[in-house]
Amino acid sequence: MNRLVDATSPYLLQHADNPVDWWPWSDEAFAEAKRRDVPVLISVGYAACHWCHVMAHESFENEQVGALMNDNFVSIKVDREERPDVDAIYMTATQAMTGQGGWPMTVFATPDGTPFFCGTYFPRPNFVQLLQSVTTAWREQRDAVVRQGAAVVEAIGGAQAVGGPTAPLDAPLLDAAAGQLASEYDATNGGFGGAPKFPPHMNLLFLLRHHQRTGDPQSLEISRHTAEAMARGGIYDQLAGGFARYSVDAHWTVPHFEKMLYDNALLLRLYTQLWRLTGDPLARRVARDTARFLADELHRPGEGFASALDADTEGVEGLTYAWTPAQLVEALGEEDGRWAADLFTVTDDGTFALHSASAPQGGTPDGKKGVEKGMSVLRLARDVDDAAPEVRARWQRVVGALLAARDTRPQPARDDKVVAAWNGLAITAIAEFQQVAALYASPQDEDANLMDGVTIVADGAMRDAAEHLATVHLVDGRLRRVSRDGKVGEPAGVLEDYGSVAEAFCALHQLTGEGRWLTLAGELLDTALAHFAAPGGAFYDTADDAERLVARPADPTDNATPSGRSALIAGLVAYSALTGETRYREAAEAALATVAPIVGRHPRFTGYAALTGEALLSGPYEIAVATEDPAGDPLVAAARRHAPPGAVVVAGHPDQPGVPLLADRPLVDGRSAAYVCRGFVCRRPVTSVEELVAELAGAGSSR
Repeated sequence: MNRLVDATSPYLLQHADNPVDWWPWSDEAFAEAKRRDVPVLISVGYAACHWCHVMAHESFENEQVGALMNDNFVSIKVDREERPDVDAIYMTATQAMTGQGGWPMTVFATPDGTPFFCGTYFPRPNFVQLLQSVTTAWREQRDAVVRQGAAVVEAIGGAQAVGGPTAPLDAPLLDAAAGQLASEYDATNGGFGGAPKFPPHMNLLFLLRHHQRTGDPQSLEISRHTAEAMARGGIYDQLAGGFARYSVDAHWTVPHFEKMLYDNALLLRLYTQLWRLTGDPLARRVARDTARFLADELHRPGEGFASALDADTEGVEGLTYAWTPAQLVEALGEEDGRWAADLFTVTDDGTFALHSASAPQGGTPDGKKGVEKGMSVLRLARDVDDAAPEVRARWQRVVGALLAARDTRPQPARDDKVVAAWNGLAITAIAEFQQVAALYASPQDEDANLMDGVTIVADGAMRDAAEHLATVHLVDGRLRRVSRDGKVGEPAGVLEDYGSVAEAFCALHQLTGEGRWLTLAGELLDTALAHFAAPGGAFYDTADDAERLVARPADPTDNATPSGRSALIAGLVAYSALTGETRYREAAEAALATVAPIVGRHPRFTGYAALTGEALLSGPYEIAVATEDPAGDPLVAAARRHAPPGAVVVAGHPDQPGVPLLADRPLVDGRSAAYVCRGFVCRRPVTSVEELVAELAGAGSSR
């Protein structure tokens, strides 16, 4: 019997026809293990995960392996994106036992959920041997198994502890964090560290804000160079936009092909802010095309944004995206085909053979191949954004023809699950993109129509997602983690959901001037303060009334996404600035103090907290523009163009309902007026762009 057929998770549904007697995560599964007196096998992954597919094909679809699992275990399948709390606990156990982690994650536990053996991917022969060994140990060495599980749980509790040392996240600490990032920077390839190399979006956003505050040129150059290297590498889809999860090498060439919503949302923010601060045409193009990717490829009409595009197509990772020189010629003709091969670095040798460099434990699995030898992922060999008009026109024509040809190929599957936190990140990113796109709108631009089209569809997708979160994911005043096909799932929202969605609603309030979004943000933050607070200003990742696990997670570090604590801090800071309610700022400062010691030691894992720390150090400034024309007023454009780090900006009619920043902020002599405030203490209003720019010129400087 397989109990996954009614799941909302696409990942669980992928396993609904396995010969394994899977259970979803539930009390009933653990009760069944206790009744049968057998261990629990917990398999954790997600729908777009390449190596999860590999292990499924090798082991979970195999009748003999299924029988071995069914006879000796209660097997539970978990979607890590639906249950990040479960994933966090057992990932901590896996890392404690093996020194590494990843997905698929394979955990053996007692019937009360206590883990006693953990790992990641196992090739089928190794997995069969492991199943037999664990079965024997459970029957013949039960006491040793239980003792080992108790030691693992003790280690988890220590790793997830709250109430540690605190410190103010002040200017010297943020300066030191920027300096340490600079010392770890890969000056040749961009980014930090070696292979595999992940897009360091949160760290680069922090460095951009740090540059705004201090004027540090190195912070700007690290961000600019890394952004350019990623955008010209194989990790970026040169045809349709959007970034893959990571590069298996150190120079952004061969991607791990899954495309995640959260990465693309955070990278959209990065390229948007780089565009805002520098006017860089590459940043402009990549921001535009990433926004288009989100709206075209991940948005579900009438709902929100889907979680991911799969790494695999028809069981082969990268099949949709790789090319040979002959295929380029076939799609484009001889002359354009050779020109495109040179531009996109497509060679007879190819950029990869068997795509096994990203393998977790165990190497290349039996019978599982990547794209063939002699194929290349597209990379941009030289700059085209500043090229002559005829070169840009040819490049755009070639891109369009190649994309049309690629669309005839089999396409990767899409994980249609809507995750609250990741949709919050996407809403915030698109709201920022919409503001910056309006600053640079010009009918004279050669692709003005394209930019207009992208902003229109992105705006619609953003509003769809916000409405979906507000009406479907909010149930009886509490946030749910996921939905699919318009139906909300059972998993409760975790801290990152509350923080990211609250921050998104604050961003939407600034973009639209609608009071409803600010009200909803405040309600979410109040719920988080009431149900997730921990001693000493910290926060747990799960609510006080959530399901009890073997430990209560409280991870303060950023990983692929902002930590729950960092996300909540960002929401608290934005809401406090927009409303003037100081208790939210005080909660943010107390929470930042619990992360500050980690910022000082490990800035690569605290980028989101650090960028919010820069906002607090700057003010954050509150800029209100009282105007009869919020969409077209030059004062509004100037405020958004020159806003200091983390500033909030609202524009609208004086005393506009639901907009605290516009309360008692009149026009001046019938003219639009900008009010620049810090801590709700305002300078005199200004009525000209020149005066406003002068007011803001020193607002972000170090103090």
